[in-house]
Amino acid sequence: MAQPRPPSSLLRRVELTVGRKIHGLREGDHLALFAGRGIEAGEARLYSPGDDVRRIDWTVTARTGEPHVRDAVAERELDVVVLLDLSGSLDFGTAGWRKVDLALAVLSAVGSLATRGHDRIGAVLLTASGPEIVPVRAGRAHLAALLARSERASAVGGTADLAAGIERLGLIARRRGLAFVISDLVGPLTWERALARLAQRHDVVAIELVDPREMRLPDVGLVTVVDTETGRRRMVDTARPEIRLAFAAEADRRRSAVAGSLERAGATHLRLWTDRDWIGPLIRFMEQRRRARASGRAIPFLEGDPR
Repeated sequence: MAQPRPPSSLLRRVELTVGRKIHGLREGDHLALFAGRGIEAGEARLYSPGDDVRRIDWTVTARTGEPHVRDAVAERELDVVVLLDLSGSLDFGTAGWRKVDLALAVLSAVGSLATRGHDRIGAVLLTASGPEIVPVRAGRAHLAALLARSERASAVGGTADLAAGIERLGLIARRRGLAFVISDLVGPLTWERALARLAQRHDVVAIELVDPREMRLPDVGLVTVVDTETGRRRMVDTARPEIRLAFAAEADRRRSAVAGSLERAGATHLRLWTDRDWIGPLIRFMEQRRRARASGRAIPFLEGDPR
């Protein structure tokens, strides 16, 4: 089991890393990384060759007799809500990070991007003892309080109801905005309908956290496998090739089923790994998503870079 990194120092490092990663973006682009349903139409202007014809304002065009378009302008106060899964299955890591450490770091990065864009942020912290609600508010002091509360809640563990957490997330977002679900998505796929309902009103981004040993078993002989949510133990002989192959096939089937559920629910999907760079893919994903939204293209699936 990987040793957890001190969350407070980790979160401070994330703030600095986020700042460096977005420094190279064009001026103002970092304010629009969260653009999605939180956008509004700008002033109408004359059509120019190369403009997206889908942005033609037909009312103004009919009134003036000349084609006009409206550019999308990002709102300055978007509501960003986050479901942070802190159930026991995230207390696992074999590559230097536990999944819960990665979850806290991703929350810190999302919060940093939100506050840099003058957006408001709130959260549902999902634990076995029930969801903890952090209201949607603005400002760095609020973000600091959210992160500190998340660190304390991460020690609870146990089994949590992801579908119920998603339902609560929809309740704290009082206006259309951007919703993040940060989870390893382990367990029954009973959350699909709740996520689909959330996506009817909000722009939803699901960030799936994965450890490499959840996908492939190494040949290390007899090992004891523990379910971190239920405490159940099972002895597995990893020296047997058929065991490793069966494990890999089931893991691949599971990841495919998760991806399918997310697609059907209408969520965009980013997969991050405990053994790979995560901040680069997160920033790149949000930038690609922003560009896709602006042009009307499909939003890409992205996975963390190989080591």
